[in-house]
Amino acid sequence: MSGAALGIEIVFVFFLALFLLHRYGDFKKQHRLVIIATLLAWYLCFLIVFILPLDVSTTIYNRCKLAVNSSPPESNNNGTYTTPAPRKQKCFKPWSYIPDGIMPIFWRVVYWTSQFLTWILLPFMQSYARSGGFSITGKIKTALIENAIYYGTYLLIFGAFLIYVAVNPHFNLQWNQLQTIGIAAANTWGLFLLVLLLGYGLVEIPRSHWNGAKRGYLLMKTYFKAAKLMTEKADAEENLEDVMEEVRKVNESIKYNHPLRKCIDTILKKCPTEYQERMGRNMDDYEDFDEKQNSYPSEKSLVKLHKQVIYSVQRHRRTQVQWQILLEQAFYLEDVAKNETSATRQFVHTFQSQEPENRIVQYFYTPTVEWYWECLLRPWFCRILAIVLAAFSIIVVWSECTFFSTRPVLSLFAVFIQLAERTYNYIYIEMACFLTIFFLSICVYSTVFRIRVFNYYYLASHHQTDAYSLLFSGMLFCRLTPPLCLNFLGLTHMDSSISHKNTQVTAYTSIMGSMQVLSFIADGFYIYYPMLVVILCIATYFSLGTRCLNLLGFQQFMGDSEMTSDLIDEGKELIRREKRKRQRQEEGENRRREWKERYGNREDSTRNRNVHTDQKESSFSEPSTNRPLSKYTRSNGKTERDRIELLQDAEPLDFNADTITDDPLESDSGRYQPGGRYLSMSRSRIFDDV
Repeated sequence: MSGAALGIEIVFVFFLALFLLHRYGDFKKQHRLVIIATLLAWYLCFLIVFILPLDVSTTIYNRCKLAVNSSPPESNNNGTYTTPAPRKQKCFKPWSYIPDGIMPIFWRVVYWTSQFLTWILLPFMQSYARSGGFSITGKIKTALIENAIYYGTYLLIFGAFLIYVAVNPHFNLQWNQLQTIGIAAANTWGLFLLVLLLGYGLVEIPRSHWNGAKRGYLLMKTYFKAAKLMTEKADAEENLEDVMEEVRKVNESIKYNHPLRKCIDTILKKCPTEYQERMGRNMDDYEDFDEKQNSYPSEKSLVKLHKQVIYSVQRHRRTQVQWQILLEQAFYLEDVAKNETSATRQFVHTFQSQEPENRIVQYFYTPTVEWYWECLLRPWFCRILAIVLAAFSIIVVWSECTFFSTRPVLSLFAVFIQLAERTYNYIYIEMACFLTIFFLSICVYSTVFRIRVFNYYYLASHHQTDAYSLLFSGMLFCRLTPPLCLNFLGLTHMDSSISHKNTQVTAYTSIMGSMQVLSFIADGFYIYYPMLVVILCIATYFSLGTRCLNLLGFQQFMGDSEMTSDLIDEGKELIRREKRKRQRQEEGENRRREWKERYGNREDSTRNRNVHTDQKESSFSEPSTNRPLSKYTRSNGKTERDRIELLQDAEPLDFNADTITDDPLESDSGRYQPGGRYLSMSRSRIFDDV
């Protein structure tokens, strides 16, 4: 089994990162380099989290061997000393033992690759992907300018540490010390953000599961999200229309023989299909644009327009998909509320799922099983899980405030590991380490998936995350994971700078170097700064950040706010309208299906009888063929037209519906009218839809 556990986890973590990336990214539409870079960043970060417990168990085994080999001689009764026998019964090799020399090389490759990604490659690719340039040179130039702030921040911290070491007479600058200074600078930058995200996740994750047991709470929050998302959806549609209007004007002004025509064609390829059909290439007659006094847009303005098109199209597509997903969630929660009082104890759906379900799932997950799970078992499961997670959060907060105390040992995680180390129970050690670092990672990474920075950084599921956000998430993961692992080693007293023991350190710590080169960082910042997690947890528990955002005008879900109540009522009305609309659609489909089942065979027999009569009359005389044929043809055509008109059952117009016209470019004034907007959300003329 030597090295087998390492290989299994390497393969498992790869598929885990691939699964998550498939959920958020789009392999078919996004560039391959973006997918590969993001996958590599996520994979390396998850790999560190999963492999570090194996490093801990291997280090404990190496410490045991070292202690046995260096045991002091024992005194006999006759005054002589003998070397004690090795305690082989305790120092047995763990099942996941990794041979010497593998882990240092492994950590060195993983760490420096992740640092290259987060500080050089990913920021560059991030700006390159969002740039509106039409040439590779222009995109590279824009990316370098935009990333100057990232490089400047890191160089500023590194330069400050370098000056400190250079001025201190006790140190002589060497390559190993410069390497340690660079690592300390990167970890210091990441630790600032790590404590903020950790303080939020330690409270919000248990609370979200506890609130998940409250059906009324979830339904009200869904209504609130519906109102906010409809506003964002309307804003995205209006923004897309404004951008398409500018594209149309530029497309009409720049003729096919203009040097900038290639740029216009590139912009048109990024537009939605319905707009591309309306704005075809301008193929007017040859026009000498140099001799006329027409004002043509500059290449710089086209670059800006190209960037706006990429952003507006992605945002519009994302809001459309999110609206459909939110509707399904709202309908399902309303079904759960109705089925809670069901006497038959069978779950009944208002609408059938649009996606085909797996037969195996249908066989086991019957309506009765679904009712018991959704109406009885799931609330209790969420409460129990919330209590367990809250207990973990309390242990983490206590350990973050006391892990620097070695005599006595106050960190609970360190107590658990040291108790297992005495009995050399490697399975327990690995499970305790894995659960600890996994919970810390969930608190940090889930916050990365939840945060949203003014629509520029937004991880959306169902393949709706753009390239910019994917690369930004990979960059954050690579910056947060190394300080997270060092913090975990400090909580468990596996870091010699915390435990102050002259023992063998883990291979991961040896790659980080001795932080004693910067004593005020190792003995000060790394120890006392994580205590701020207590203040952040208190602020998150009382929702101070949410209240501040509400005061600043950013609408947040709060039960005691009047604005929240108004948005809940508005979202409830929106969901009710969408439900009526879908019910009318299903009723129309049912009527068409009944019509086909009732009159389909009759029409087939009538058509066959007409064909038989035509063949019979054609055998008598040729001149008399036209009249019967025309007779039956006309009657058959009339019947067909009547059938088509009956099938096209015109549904009553709903002026509050999602769409009024199918043509997004239909307009008398030349401006693209909104393809669908609620009257309460419209920012343009009120009577446009009338």
